[in-house]
Amino acid sequence: MQVTETKKKSFLSGLTGQILIAMVLGAALGITLHHYISPEAALSFSNKIKMLATIFIRLVQMIISPLVFTTLVVGIAKLGDIKTVGRVGGKALGWFFTASFISLLIGLFYVNILEPGVGINLGHVDMASATEVTGKTQNLSFENFVEHIVPKSIVEAMATNEILQIVVFSIFFGLAAASLGNTVKPVIGALDKMSHIVLKMVNYVMNFAPIGVFGAIAGVFAIRDAEELIITYFKFFGSFLLGIGTLWVVLVAVGYIFLKGRMTELLRRIVGPLAIAFGTTSSEAVFPKLTEELENFGVKDRIVSFMLPLGYSFNLDGSMMYMTFASIFIAQFYKVDLDLGTQMAMLLVLMLTSKGIAGVPRASLVVVAATCGMFKIPVEGIALILPIDHFCDMFRSATNVLGNALATSVVGQWEGNEETEVVSES
Repeated sequence: MQVTETKKKSFLSGLTGQILIAMVLGAALGITLHHYISPEAALSFSNKIKMLATIFIRLVQMIISPLVFTTLVVGIAKLGDIKTVGRVGGKALGWFFTASFISLLIGLFYVNILEPGVGINLGHVDMASATEVTGKTQNLSFENFVEHIVPKSIVEAMATNEILQIVVFSIFFGLAAASLGNTVKPVIGALDKMSHIVLKMVNYVMNFAPIGVFGAIAGVFAIRDAEELIITYFKFFGSFLLGIGTLWVVLVAVGYIFLKGRMTELLRRIVGPLAIAFGTTSSEAVFPKLTEELENFGVKDRIVSFMLPLGYSFNLDGSMMYMTFASIFIAQFYKVDLDLGTQMAMLLVLMLTSKGIAGVPRASLVVVAATCGMFKIPVEGIALILPIDHFCDMFRSATNVLGNALATSVVGQWEGNEETEVVSES
């Protein structure tokens, strides 16, 4: 009895418990204000209270660039040579593209079977609200995608938190450092110490997580009638949840296949990062905390520092599932007939265009709008899903975190087994 009470106290006083309490309190405050104050006052309150979430996310963003650069360079230097980097990178990309393809297929399956866009009545949709998103699609092309990968300035990439560009520079820097051997050990040692300082900063920043989650949730519920949204978008949201739930089952099942009983420990460790991602709708906000938890889980720091930055650009499983689902939902609403071949072509386009835009605000919607334009689906249809998008984003952000934690853990285990085999042979 005493042990149970102690566990309850430690859970409620821990970060995860505080975040869950903040979510409940934020929702209660937002819903109450929505019903008892004017829409203008609610909007003003929402803009102000969301600043709490903005402050928290900006605190996290300020340490992402130095964390990615220092940990990735040190990780590559510790990997030792280009052959090892190529081996780990090959495994990582193989996993990422397989997971992305499966996620896209799950979205494709459920949107075709359940047809949430057929017969839906959305007469009060504000088409003008889509302008902010559709305006960004003109910059989304293959040429821009390639240019987006390669940085023209590492300073600019760090200033704008372009994770993929930082990764590219860090890989070149790390490989060059590894090739120079002992002469650059002082530099690698200094970067290693710097990474530990940044990780210490993570602990300080995470203390603000419950406050940020409270602000984000309260701000949304103050201006959104949750009941009305759920009733209006019941079929869309229910179908989406079924798809994201299936994706979770697949990811967890794959985790148990590769990690066996350790998968339970992994899930326990990432509950906090999952809650933060769910509350703030930002998988980027948990990057530093997830790094720490995966290292505590037993994945070597050089694997974590190499895998996670790549995963944040190439392995957004929840977002991938949503992209096919939302694109075909809009086509169904406008009665645009897409045969299976066209849908598979759309799937491949999404697979390519979605990579490396994690730093773009509302990246999933931008990609969906651009894809709709390519396949002659009305781009303004993006306005259909804007009212419910925040709630969908909560689930897809958490799913992105689960996918990256799983990918890093499995590749870390593969590398550990390979190193053991090499030692045994020698």
